[in-house]
Amino acid sequence: MSKHTKLSRFNNNVLAKYQVYNSVFMTLPFDEVSKTGTLLPLFNETCVEGFNEGKTPTEIVEGFFNSYKSESSEEERISLIFKFIQYIERQVVLFDAIEDSAFADVNNMNGIGTLRNIKEEATSKRVKKDLQKFLEDFKTRLVLTAHPTQFYPGTVLTILTDLQGAIKNGDLPFIKKLLSQLGKTTFFTQTKPTPYDEAISLIWYLENVFYHSISKIYDYIQTQIFDGKSIDNEIINLGFWPCGDRDGNPFVTTETTLKVARKLRQTILKNYYRDAREIKRRLSFEGVYDIIHDIEVRLYDSCISEDAPIKISQEALLEKLLTIKKTIKDQYNGLFLEEVDTFINKVKIFGYHFATMDIRQDSRVHHNVFTNIVKELQEKGDTIFPENYLELTPDEQIEVLAKVKGYINPDELSEEMAQRTLSSMQAIRTIQKENGSRGANRYIISNNQTALNVMETFAMLNLSGFEDGLHVDIAPLFETIDDLEIAPQVMRQLYSNPEYRAHVEKRNNKQNIMLGFSDGTKDGGYLMANWGIYKAKEELSKVSREFGIKVIFFDGRGGPPARGGGKTSKFYASLGPNIENQEIQLTIQGQTISSNFGNLDSSQYNMEQMLGAGIINDIFNDPKNGAMQDDDREVMVDLAETSYKAYVDFKEHPMFIPYLERMSTLKYYGKANIGSRPSKRSKSTQLDFGDLRAIPFVGSWSQLKQNVPGFYGVGTALKKYEDAGEFDKVQNFYNHSNFFKTLLENSVMSLSKSFFELTSYMAKDEEFGPFWNMIHDEYELTKRLLLKLTGHKELMENYPDGKASIACRDSIVLPLLTLQQYALKEVQNMHKEGISDQERLETFEKIITRSLFGNTNASRNSA
Repeated sequence: MSKHTKLSRFNNNVLAKYQVYNSVFMTLPFDEVSKTGTLLPLFNETCVEGFNEGKTPTEIVEGFFNSYKSESSEEERISLIFKFIQYIERQVVLFDAIEDSAFADVNNMNGIGTLRNIKEEATSKRVKKDLQKFLEDFKTRLVLTAHPTQFYPGTVLTILTDLQGAIKNGDLPFIKKLLSQLGKTTFFTQTKPTPYDEAISLIWYLENVFYHSISKIYDYIQTQIFDGKSIDNEIINLGFWPCGDRDGNPFVTTETTLKVARKLRQTILKNYYRDAREIKRRLSFEGVYDIIHDIEVRLYDSCISEDAPIKISQEALLEKLLTIKKTIKDQYNGLFLEEVDTFINKVKIFGYHFATMDIRQDSRVHHNVFTNIVKELQEKGDTIFPENYLELTPDEQIEVLAKVKGYINPDELSEEMAQRTLSSMQAIRTIQKENGSRGANRYIISNNQTALNVMETFAMLNLSGFEDGLHVDIAPLFETIDDLEIAPQVMRQLYSNPEYRAHVEKRNNKQNIMLGFSDGTKDGGYLMANWGIYKAKEELSKVSREFGIKVIFFDGRGGPPARGGGKTSKFYASLGPNIENQEIQLTIQGQTISSNFGNLDSSQYNMEQMLGAGIINDIFNDPKNGAMQDDDREVMVDLAETSYKAYVDFKEHPMFIPYLERMSTLKYYGKANIGSRPSKRSKSTQLDFGDLRAIPFVGSWSQLKQNVPGFYGVGTALKKYEDAGEFDKVQNFYNHSNFFKTLLENSVMSLSKSFFELTSYMAKDEEFGPFWNMIHDEYELTKRLLLKLTGHKELMENYPDGKASIACRDSIVLPLLTLQQYALKEVQNMHKEGISDQERLETFEKIITRSLFGNTNASRNSA
């Protein structure tokens, strides 16, 4: 299908419908302010014209009120501003619902990268057996995380889902009711969600989307690629971070971890119960009906509460289902065999755990905890550790830690963090007993910098009572540019340790390593972070292969390109043979969950694209996905280093932190009640770059419509080649490397979502003008050179439907962005002049905080 055709489908199925339903929405009276729906389009038009004329947000807002509400008081104007915010938030939901409902109409569900397309290509190229062999081992894991980049509360998500269905069916009366309900439903809460609240929100997606879409994909693979044969590999599985991720979240406890694990088990058993009840209607045959009825009863008894005793084990359930399958096959001509096979496949994929919980903590916390544990044990006369342990060198300590065995009761420790850390490790053991070995089997170490960081965790796990062996993968997370560079050396030291090597052997000779795109970009800029991770993967693959170990890379990705998002499937398809790719694992969070996996169509399509990426990289050898040539590597290294220097100079600029603090929305993320986790790691009131989390950092640039982390330094790096008359080297690299092309296409997306006219007034600011101009100059430079490199006249020219979607979303929230900047300027003025009216200050700060919601939701991958 041509790109023009896809754009036409977008215009017909999304844009046209939005215009119709939005006109209906704007006439619905859901508040006490008259004519809000009439005034908002006028304000939108005023914003467009104002920015075209070079006006400031303040001039635009005040001009609008002078023209249309000249007699109104400031109190009345503020009231109307909040009504505008409410309307715009709901317009974004409406657009989301329309775009999601049209997903299968806009996208080709059987196109390139989908399983049907892959199966046909494998058949035509006579590599179907190679494809089967590959899928016997290959896995994809999507790990759901609760990072606060999705502002929709559960009540709004429910309306969003119902709206999708009503729009698909063209049910206008029901759509009007839902829009009215949307108008009266709050978008924010007065209190922060608890970690358990976040877990429940994400379990909704497991139960209502992934349970069905993953099963459908697996059934297709079994019937169409394996010709109905049983597969001893789940191929797609799910991970889960809420209530297991302790890094910087003091509200996650062992009790909540166990509670969520039990909730996951209860939820999957409920789904099995519903399936058993449904399939029983078809299996009315003698010798079969009684078995499925017994399964139904036992599953019901097992899921009536989170703590209900299990009345039928996973093994027994599978055994009974296999008996039913054999009886139907032998005696009833295979009638309804497909339904039974689907049920069997679900039990194999999801087990009694539904999703695998990961436990995560920062290495610095571990080190402090471990040091205190050693001191306390020695004071009590315990001999687990030698008396001089704390005086030993790190290498000597590793030798001690490798051999440590035993059991420490957390309750007997005096320090709270030590109790919490050890009990979280022992929770893994409990979850494995209750939910099976796949319930929880990985411990992730954030900010991992040394082999000692890993071995301290290894020792604590070996002191946690795993009597039948340590069935836990220990995964170091390398995040900063420096950490990525030393990662291969760290792993070599670990692999060389006999005890740790023996542990990896017991874990099927697989080593999990997590790599952090978000903090890598925050630390080193866009090009260097992505190149640093690519290079680290090559070196880590090499050293792991040297020791006969299969390395499993787990990528910590956010939504936008600046945090590893963007076209992720294309990224994985572009990896060459030097990077281990037997499994693709990545985090999905917030907006990425709802936008890419929020309904059955989008979930199926995007998971197939992830599977397809692994298959294409291995089975269908595209020359552009080969190992990077020496000349290209030389160019990539130079681009990354040049970009890195530009970004570091920018980051170390004396105005960098003040600009974020005073000119952006950074500090308002902590006031938005959108996540259980604090917005920065330390409790210090002073902003420290190292403690700043990637989400508010990237999100703040997005709210400014500057998207700095996704492009800064790219233009400077490209200009070096233009100035030297060697731009053809970069063009050649771009034309024959899918990795480089995908990398720059994602940067183009960041540029496309920028709108510097919004903040152009800052160019005249006495204090921050030169800094704003520096950012704007890099934006213009990067845009010009990326257009030159791609040969395009406009950004995202090769993705017209995506470009149209961004344009529509930007149009919806332009008034909201304008109001946010207006409020920010008012707050700045009040601080400069001295705060004489605290209530007025709080009102304008509330406008800023409330505006975060709609802006972030509209961008879909902005934080």
